[in-house]
Amino acid sequence: MADHIIELSGLTKKYGDFVAVNKLDLKIPKGEIFGLLGPNGAGKSTTILMLLGLTEPTAGSVKVCGINSTREPVEVKKKVGYLPENLGFYDDRSGLENLVYTAKLNQMTEQEAKEKARSLLERVGLPDVHKKTGTYSRGMRQRLGLADVLIKSPEVIILDEPTLGIDPKGVQELLQLIKQLSKEDGLTVLLSSHHLHQVQKVCDRVGLFVNGKLIAEGDIASLSTQLFGREPITIEARVIEHSKSKKDVEKVISKLRHVKAVQKNEDTMLIDCTEDVTNEIAQSIITSGFGLHQLYRREYGLDDIYQRYFEKNQV
Repeated sequence: MADHIIELSGLTKKYGDFVAVNKLDLKIPKGEIFGLLGPNGAGKSTTILMLLGLTEPTAGSVKVCGINSTREPVEVKKKVGYLPENLGFYDDRSGLENLVYTAKLNQMTEQEAKEKARSLLERVGLPDVHKKTGTYSRGMRQRLGLADVLIKSPEVIILDEPTLGIDPKGVQELLQLIKQLSKEDGLTVLLSSHHLHQVQKVCDRVGLFVNGKLIAEGDIASLSTQLFGREPITIEARVIEHSKSKKDVEKVISKLRHVKAVQKNEDTMLIDCTEDVTNEIAQSIITSGFGLHQLYRREYGLDDIYQRYFEKNQV
C-alpha cells in the first residue's frame, strides 16, 4: 500500500450554520500531484487552512506526514511549503535577498542560504538574482514563490491557484515546472484551482469539490469511465473524397457492427458506437476505396467530467 503523506478523515468545518467543508475523506500518497478542483467558495481554501493547522476543524482529523495538523501545527509547517494565491515579497529587495531572508527564518546560515537560494533561482528560471522583485511580472513572482516554498526542503507543497493572472505561455511553463520539481525531488503536491483544463495537464489524480463536499476523486480515465461508460463512444473521421461521395462512406460505415449512428459535422463524420470499433472503421473506409485523412476516438476531458458531476450534485 502506498505511503500516504496526507490523510483526511471526516474533516468538517462549520461557521455557525454554514458548512464550509463537509465530512471530507481523502488520502494522497507520496510523490503524487493531486488537484483539488472546484468553483470559488467550494471549500478548497478552508481545507488548505486546516491542513496547515491555521484553523481548527469542527470535526474529523487531518494528518500531514503522519503529524496531526490540529495538535502540532508548527511541526506540520516544517514539513510543508505553502504558496498562497496572493504572494508577499519585499519589492525593494532582489529575488536572492527575499529567498535568503526566508532561509534564515528557517535557521540556515548566511552561506547555506545564499548557496541554496542561487541554486533554486536557477532551477525556477530566474537567473538574474539581483533584479528587484518590485519589477517582476506575475509569472516571475509565482516562480519566485515556488523557490520560496522549496527553500526549506519540504516534503509537501500546497499551491493555491498558482496560475491565477498569468498569460497562457506562462501558465504552461509554470505547470511544467511544478511537474518537473515534483518528479526530481519526490515532492507530494496539492494543487487547488478552478481552472480545470490547466490542472488536467499536470495532475495524477483530481478531487472534485462542490458545496463543501468531495463528490468524486480519481484519475481522468477512471472518472470518465464512471460517468460516460454506458454512453455511446463517439469516433470522429475525416474522409478524403475521390469519385465517391460522403453519402457512400456513411452507408459503408452504417453497416458495421456496433455502429448506431453516423452524422456529418462540417467536414467531419461523427460515428456513435456501442463499442470501440476504430480499427474496423478505418479498415472499412480504406478497403472501400476512400481516402482516410483523420480518425480518432473522442475523449471526455476534465471539463466534461466536472460539468456532469456538478449537474448531478447541485442542491
